Amino acid sequence: MSYTVLAVKWRPRRFEALVGQADVVRALANSLAAGRLHHAYLFSGTRGVGKTTVARILAKALNCERGVSAEPCGECAACRGIDEGRFVDLIEVDAASRTKVDDTRELLDNVQYMPTRGRYKVYLIDEVHMLSGHSFNALLKTLEEPPPHVKFLLATTDPQKLPVTVLSRCLQFNLKKLTARAIQEQLARIAQSEGIAAEDDGLKSIARSADGSLRDALSLLDQAIAFGGGAVRAGEVRQMLGSIERDQVARILEALAARDGAAMLAEVDRLDEQGCNFAAVLDEMLAALQRTALLQLVPGRAGAEDDALWQPLAAALDPEDVQLYFQIALAGRRDIQSCRDERMSFEMTLLRMLAFRPDAAAGLAAGERPGTRTAAVPARPPTAARVAAAAPAAAPKAAPSRPEAIPSERKAIPPWGELIRSAGLRGAVGNLADHCEISAANGDRIELVLLRDKANFNTEQLRQRLEENLSRHLGRRLSIAITPGEPPRSTPAETRRAGEDARMRHTREAIESDPNIQAVQAAFDAVLEPDSIQPAQPKV
Repeated sequence: MSYTVLAVKWRPRRFEALVGQADVVRALANSLAAGRLHHAYLFSGTRGVGKTTVARILAKALNCERGVSAEPCGECAACRGIDEGRFVDLIEVDAASRTKVDDTRELLDNVQYMPTRGRYKVYLIDEVHMLSGHSFNALLKTLEEPPPHVKFLLATTDPQKLPVTVLSRCLQFNLKKLTARAIQEQLARIAQSEGIAAEDDGLKSIARSADGSLRDALSLLDQAIAFGGGAVRAGEVRQMLGSIERDQVARILEALAARDGAAMLAEVDRLDEQGCNFAAVLDEMLAALQRTALLQLVPGRAGAEDDALWQPLAAALDPEDVQLYFQIALAGRRDIQSCRDERMSFEMTLLRMLAFRPDAAAGLAAGERPGTRTAAVPARPPTAARVAAAAPAAAPKAAPSRPEAIPSERKAIPPWGELIRSAGLRGAVGNLADHCEISAANGDRIELVLLRDKANFNTEQLRQRLEENLSRHLGRRLSIAITPGEPPRSTPAETRRAGEDARMRHTREAIESDPNIQAVQAAFDAVLEPDSIQPAQPKV
């Protein structure tokens, strides 16, 4: 006897057997019970959540010989025919392979004829968004005025691509992605019914890898059973999926918290020996960092069974570290697909975490670069941190190490544009300073006016960073106040833009007066497009 794959064998035959779609089932059951039948239904959702399954059960409910009901009998000729894929009045179409308008017209030629055996002639069009624009136009007329004996059941993974004229004529149901817990529970029921020994951790790994798709989970379960010789064991499942144990992720992050690069790379060696998928390892790290951040910032949401694994990490790292590491891991996850060597990309992601850290510029000796300290760095960096990795501040000049050590003489505040250029301000702080101008300067207090349309730059955090950067640069404590309004003079950004406009104007005039250009214009009746003139890029 031939083997039936689990995804087919365990496809639900009744509404009550559907997993995780209670809202859709309730709406359909109520409409069937009340006899309020629509002529077109649209089921949308990601792959493997049950779109075509719901459509087939609905087709059975409409054509069951015992009457239209939310509970088709499953025993009559119509129900059995639909389950076995041989019911003549259920026309299933894969729109991905029949996108042409001629295919659609051929399909709809027989719409006007009454059903052969059933109560309704049901058209089930899968991946309907793949139809061409002309095909939708051909379908639209029938959707507007369908014969009473015809029902359309449409399924799609991308409802955004459907014309609004089609959407407006359908009753729409969005099927949700299944939770990992719901998938795991269904896999456990299936394994028990099939008499398969399955470890909970193995089923959990399959459920998480399925990414909300029960069909994918059942395919992976079939694969795991074959891989494990008739049993589902956690270690073998991880080996099959290329995933790793949570303990290994915890060891990597603990080495990172301790700034122990050697221990961290030793764990990478072990992962490589296991043949792990490094993209999957980054996924696990992202999940661990998210759980750690949750434990730190919203402890009331704690309670997951693996929280005990991340509690020491939550105590060893500051929230700023966790947020920075998450962003670096996320960028590494995007980059790893474009790198020839996955391990190399993964190692660079970890080394980036080791090199960049919150408040890296604070507390460094003059001339010392951020990220050069390793073993001497404490496990928990200072809490009043800001991320220096995104916009490193300029190295402080030879100045007193403490702002309190103020010399008796005060130098006058230089012009604002000159001051911010010499201070080397970058990033958001430089952007804020670039759109300000001094309105008053009295000793160590500077009053700035920010362009009114840039008022959103004026945050307390950026003001403090500007104050601290300029205090370090001048070697004395400054107090800076920022008020949105009309600056008394052009801001550095406006001055720079005006200079660029002048250079472009002079360039255009020089091109227009060039005799060679004039000769080309005269010979070919050519027209100079001023907008096409672009500044030359510096040679690298």
